[in-house]
Amino acid sequence: MSALTTTTTELPESRVRVEAQVSPDEVQKSLERAARAIGRDMRIPGFRQGKVPAPVIIQRVGREVVLDEAVRDTIPKWYVDAIDEAGISPVGDPDLDIGDLPEVGEPLSFTIEIGVLPEAKLGTYKGVEVGRAEPAAADEDVQAELDQLRERSGTLETADRPAKTGDFTVIDFLGKKDGEPFEGGEGRDFPLELGSGRYIPGFEEQLEGASAGDEVLVELTFPEDYQAENLAGEAVTFEVTVKEVKEKKLPELDDEFAETAAGFDSIDELREDIASRLREREEERIERAFRDAALDAAVAEATIELPDALIEARAKELWDRMLHQLSHQGISKEIYLQISQKTEEELLAEARPDAETQLKRDAVLKAIVAAEGFDITDADLLEALEPTAQAQQTKPKKLLDKLKSSGRVDEAREDLAQRRALDLVADQAVAISVADAQKQGKPFTPEREDEPGA
Repeated sequence: MSALTTTTTELPESRVRVEAQVSPDEVQKSLERAARAIGRDMRIPGFRQGKVPAPVIIQRVGREVVLDEAVRDTIPKWYVDAIDEAGISPVGDPDLDIGDLPEVGEPLSFTIEIGVLPEAKLGTYKGVEVGRAEPAAADEDVQAELDQLRERSGTLETADRPAKTGDFTVIDFLGKKDGEPFEGGEGRDFPLELGSGRYIPGFEEQLEGASAGDEVLVELTFPEDYQAENLAGEAVTFEVTVKEVKEKKLPELDDEFAETAAGFDSIDELREDIASRLREREEERIERAFRDAALDAAVAEATIELPDALIEARAKELWDRMLHQLSHQGISKEIYLQISQKTEEELLAEARPDAETQLKRDAVLKAIVAAEGFDITDADLLEALEPTAQAQQTKPKKLLDKLKSSGRVDEAREDLAQRRALDLVADQAVAISVADAQKQGKPFTPEREDEPGA
């Protein structure tokens, strides 16, 4: 008997109920693992600490207590195993119902109700027409790159004149609230670029016109949403001493600059190198956008029923994923909501179009995988893992073994199958001009990165 078996029942609104049953042997193994974990800190006469046999711990603590701990620890794995066994693509959070704890020799039963990716009825997905932009490097883009290089090559020189926007000042300052210094309001030899907007709003502007040696009283009010709550919305003063004014000197865009800054013989060669790199970058962007547009063309030909609840569930997934990424940068949900000046409900509503697009794309790719009969073997996975293995200086076989041991190999097979489905759609798509695609209402790649696509 397998460790876990499932029965799947389709429900309305693209939901399913998965009834799962964990075998008695698997329940017993989980029970013994939990007992050993509990026993690590137990002291029982006649046994060394951490070496107490599982049956002794179960007898001492009680089977029901240990089994409850075992189920809590193992249910996440059993949930994943049940989803894999059922062969479904879940969307959103599950309703999980665990039955009564089983008696000795009995299986454990639990049920999952969850949204699933709807089935797409495919239309044409080979040879779809898609507008494709031509890569180009606009003169203003080349100039912008040159200007950035010029900025990086600039030097700061002391200016014997009043400070103006674009200058760098070196200042000492002391901030006071109600006449008393406040924490974090003091700085010495502080470098500040006027006009950069990097400091408190209103601070930099009041230093314009000041010369080295001047003392300036800066008066301002902190923003209402300032991160330090004791200063938010408060009126303060800063006693500022301007110690130095520096002007940024930029080199001329000539052959000497091209050689010094980038190792080219002439400014024309440098311009052409920048243009070439920009075109290459554009080609990569257009290729990525073309693949997405080709998939959207296949989506437009398919029939997919998407319940609102499913779109809402995927929008919530996108929101939770973003919050998880932000947490790694030290940004909490509360801080992000403050920065965005929007409610969670407003942000979830904004995520709905992306959620709907993703669900439709995923459904069509899954249907193409089934229609084409893509069967991903271990050899296919090893080939796909080769670039990652090289980057990590390991062997593809080791990465594959890790996927298998962590129970993620089926997910990897599905991902690779969907990539092959996307390759098929994109490779067989027919490129037409963006203008023709717009006239015919067909998907297209935007001419520039900041322009919306279709």
